[in-house]
Amino acid sequence: MNRRKFFRNGALSALGASLFAPFESIRAADFESEWKRKKAKNIIVLVSDGMSTGTLNMADLYLSRKMGKGSNWLNLYRENKVSRALMDMASASSIVTDSAAASSSWGGGTRVKNGRLNIGANGGPHLPIWQKFKAVGKKAGCVTTVPITHATPAGFCVNQKSRNDQGAIAEQYLKCGFDVLMGGGNEYFSADKRKDGKDMYAAFSSKGYQVALTRAELLSAAAEKPILGVFTDNGLPYAKDRDNNKELLEKTPSLAEMTQKAIENLKDNPRGFVLQVEGGKVDWAAHGNDIAGLLYDQVAFDEAVQIAMDFAETDGETLVIITTDHGNANPGLIYGKYANEQFDSIQNYKHTNEWILNGIGKESSVASVKERVDYANGIELTDEEAKTLLGHYSSLDSEDGLYNPKHLPFSTLAEIQKQHNAVGWISMKHSADYVELAMFGPGSELLKPFIKNTDLHFLMLEAAEVENTF
Repeated sequence: MNRRKFFRNGALSALGASLFAPFESIRAADFESEWKRKKAKNIIVLVSDGMSTGTLNMADLYLSRKMGKGSNWLNLYRENKVSRALMDMASASSIVTDSAAASSSWGGGTRVKNGRLNIGANGGPHLPIWQKFKAVGKKAGCVTTVPITHATPAGFCVNQKSRNDQGAIAEQYLKCGFDVLMGGGNEYFSADKRKDGKDMYAAFSSKGYQVALTRAELLSAAAEKPILGVFTDNGLPYAKDRDNNKELLEKTPSLAEMTQKAIENLKDNPRGFVLQVEGGKVDWAAHGNDIAGLLYDQVAFDEAVQIAMDFAETDGETLVIITTDHGNANPGLIYGKYANEQFDSIQNYKHTNEWILNGIGKESSVASVKERVDYANGIELTDEEAKTLLGHYSSLDSEDGLYNPKHLPFSTLAEIQKQHNAVGWISMKHSADYVELAMFGPGSELLKPFIKNTDLHFLMLEAAEVENTF
């Protein structure tokens, strides 16, 4: 079968335009002839949500300087193992996308307005790609470090007018029968937390799911039954905070552990599987200008990349896709006489800015603020800097806001830290970056150097030889 003519509508015949010719030299030419003879039985899509190029760069620098070896993601570039492209992630309503519209562009193959999940401008639904793959007998799953009902996993799975209706998204997951669901989001499954009082855990159990609420329960779950793993009320803890808290280490799995368990559960299906893996808290950290949250969660995502690649290189029938859905805050290492030493100081951070700021209150003293920052970052604040931070706590009464509901002084702390770690930020919001996209395995030879986000939907279908007749 000529896979390049597989679709009657020729959706991929003009996939992208060669606008960035230098990228052609980075394509994995040695693999292309082999991949052309195969179809992708399995697909693993890894998304570092909200990852600006500076985030990818800093994680590679951090690992190079600390471990003597760069990130798994960029080592794939260095070793010429992947096809590489830039991808335009605009939504139907803005050149600056949100995660719901971004994921829907991949999930439904159509650009939708920000905030929607596979619902078009006329109000009509676009069938999500994981449902298409389920229809032809593949197993399907998602794992994430934010609520499993959050925008990025949901965009591959369901139709919903508002990304915020996460309780309804949990119900749709059950109806669709996805095989692996892991992340946070207890408030959308627990009868004690849901506004309607529904016990979604009981509902999933009655349909044959294993329900895992701790790391130990997840790791001991059987491979032959579907899994629902929910480990926190909201998002999972940041990797740096988890690594320095024995209780969190014992209770919550890492993204790499969830990825490994998901693959073990899905891999023996005769018709293959599809899996989305999201480093969701990279985005949350970017919203908070939280360098320890950002850097160490990007490294945790990179460990999941290696899990996927280890499987794919052994398996030979798996397409691995590594990307992000948009930039966020555009952080970067800023030039200065002591930039090397200052950036290296982050290696000694014990906790994130979220941990620091949530441990400060109206009753805190200047001395206690200085002590907390010194313990977490090894930074000795001046009295004036500590007073500036404390000044924000006198009026913290609002609970509005998606990523900073208490309106904690994240930006202020990041500005103070910049003098010590040389990391700068341009905002606390999403940006309209063309994003990095890398592919390994059967179907990767279809990738052009520059594509639209919606093209990825059709590329996955063509790589797996699933005709788009739904």
